[in-house]
Amino acid sequence: MIVPGFSNRYPKGDDDYLWSYADCNPRPDDPVIPGSDRDVMPGPDRASLLLETCCTTLDEALSAQSRGAGRIELCADLSVGGVTPPRDLIREVVASLTIPVNVLIRPVVPGCSLPGRRAPRDPSQASLGPSLLQCRGWHGPWREHPETTGTDIRGGFSLADFVYDEAALQQMMDDIAFCKSVGAAGIVVGALTPEGAIDLPAMRRLVAAARPLPVTFHRAFDVSTSDPFTALDEIAALGCARLLSSGRKPTAWEGRDLLAAMVGRVPSLVIMPGSGITAANLSDLAAVTKAREFHGTRIP
Repeated sequence: MIVPGFSNRYPKGDDDYLWSYADCNPRPDDPVIPGSDRDVMPGPDRASLLLETCCTTLDEALSAQSRGAGRIELCADLSVGGVTPPRDLIREVVASLTIPVNVLIRPVVPGCSLPGRRAPRDPSQASLGPSLLQCRGWHGPWREHPETTGTDIRGGFSLADFVYDEAALQQMMDDIAFCKSVGAAGIVVGALTPEGAIDLPAMRRLVAAARPLPVTFHRAFDVSTSDPFTALDEIAALGCARLLSSGRKPTAWEGRDLLAAMVGRVPSLVIMPGSGITAANLSDLAAVTKAREFHGTRIP
């Protein structure tokens, strides 16, 4: 069920109504403002970019909206990379903002230090204790832990953090139904197999549950073991509207080459760089990657 009035708030039934990016690049004869980013390098006008701000409270969301954010990603507990926010917060933020609110769907599995974490499949990983499981969130440092038997911990999370069992998937679909019922504009989600591939059966169920809301596949992509272009094509074929990625590097700037190669590869899929993006590097990153949507906690 979609909340009454949703079509009036989001008239096209899609979050692409905000801007049309195809014609937003500045023309060669547009004036250059001294001291602006275009004064030092060619690139898109910031007014043509959609800035999605990651927020965990109503105050953060209202502040981001007042600063010019075009969309909010609402989540909770960035210390563990973000989890599904409380329902009261979802309802309050959606009702209070005039810009779209996308909601992260990432459940906390009881008895685990990280969302989605299950008992180790490999006995050699049984020694992994709280020091490994305590992560610093998606905006923390990129690190590799020798005890993970080759699994990278990128930005404070690993592929194991996006492997969900049936109980977790049921919880995710229930949370998606709630988000739709209160008028959320979109869903942010991702699921991997234990081997690190995109979990296509799980994602088909989650995308179907979210429909007609657009789905963002989040940075689980960055720890997937699949070839990035294979994974990209799979995510697009699932019907996802966008992909949030750091280009499989610690920051989006470091991953700019892969991001640039992915932008435009599938016209139906928006590539949204995220991680380490600030007002200082936004224009350079936009010029290099040609992306038109950007995600972060420090923009706008």
